[in-house]
Amino acid sequence: MFRKETGRLTAALVRALGDFDLAEELVQEALLEAVEHWPKDGIPEKPGAWLLTTARRKAVDQFRRQARYRDKLMQLERAVMTVDAAEGDDRLRLIFTCCHPALSREAQVALTLRAVAGLTTAEIARAYITSEATIAQRIVRAKRKIVDAKIPYRVPAEHDMGERLEEVLAVLYLMFNEGYLSTTGDRASRRDLAEDAAWLAGLMVRLMPEEPEALGLLALMRLHLARADSRFDMDGDLVLLQDQDRRRWDQERIASAMVVLRRAATLRRSGPYQLQAAIAACHAEAKTWQETDWRQIVALYDALLDLMPSPVVQLNRAIARRYLDGAPKALADVDRLAEALDGYYLFHAARAEMLRDLGRDADARLALRRARDLTDNPAERALLERRMG
Repeated sequence: MFRKETGRLTAALVRALGDFDLAEELVQEALLEAVEHWPKDGIPEKPGAWLLTTARRKAVDQFRRQARYRDKLMQLERAVMTVDAAEGDDRLRLIFTCCHPALSREAQVALTLRAVAGLTTAEIARAYITSEATIAQRIVRAKRKIVDAKIPYRVPAEHDMGERLEEVLAVLYLMFNEGYLSTTGDRASRRDLAEDAAWLAGLMVRLMPEEPEALGLLALMRLHLARADSRFDMDGDLVLLQDQDRRRWDQERIASAMVVLRRAATLRRSGPYQLQAAIAACHAEAKTWQETDWRQIVALYDALLDLMPSPVVQLNRAIARRYLDGAPKALADVDRLAEALDGYYLFHAARAEMLRDLGRDADARLALRRARDLTDNPAERALLERRMG
């Protein structure tokens, strides 16, 4: 509940007060009070409204004690604050504020994931594969820059949106990924966070209906969410794509994603999100694992590498190539990425499967053990341990 409400509450308070640090402080105080009261009194019928009322009361108490905050108190009393009214507009304003071009790309993404998605500094650090201290410094500097540069809290005019589009979409993508398969904590996934990111991506499409990459990202999220109910078994264990019950896939969601993806294609400006969505569509359209069009998927990865060359994309291409050209050629591609991806658990997990195909079971177990040690996700760890035998 806290994760669900944090971004909404922060957005409402930033809108009312124009102060990131103060808004976050009030949110934390409201959450602490909830921790004290809810276990005894029960979760209120409208938890968001309860938290907002509590934060507002704490703001009023603080402002009354400090004369220099008199203007803030007047600002707060004039503000119409609800967690429901124009909530999407509020959160989009917050995203665009965090993604202002005056901030560095790294700061934009870190601050938005913290303020809008409610991710912890540790979770953001995992997504970036960097230290918590580095992320904390980025967030502090970004908030200070917003104040010093007097960056306005608003959705920019249409002609200014383009310069922030890439950053906004990157934030929503990372937010979705953290929800779809968590990097930290005791939960394998956070469906509400992934659904939230898809909802915000839908708002972006309504704001910018002629932007093919916004459409591509929305299609990608819908295609992944269509498979969400089949990704875990009754015991909470992760089910690999090839083993999923495709009858449980949400065909209505797949169909809506395909409509969005075709709409993006008519705009004739290809991009990374559209290509990733096209790859997901290949899986969604295959009635069985054996019918998957691996030739098309490898071709799409080739196109993606032209636009976004990275070791992770090369790894994904190699995984697809295993099913097209066999394990020996795929393993050779994977081994060339050893230096770049030694700290990435999926590198070792993929390598283990190829080694097993070649009968090198002892080497495969070592690779699986290395993969297990590199992930904190409980479902992934359990899956890797099962495969170690």
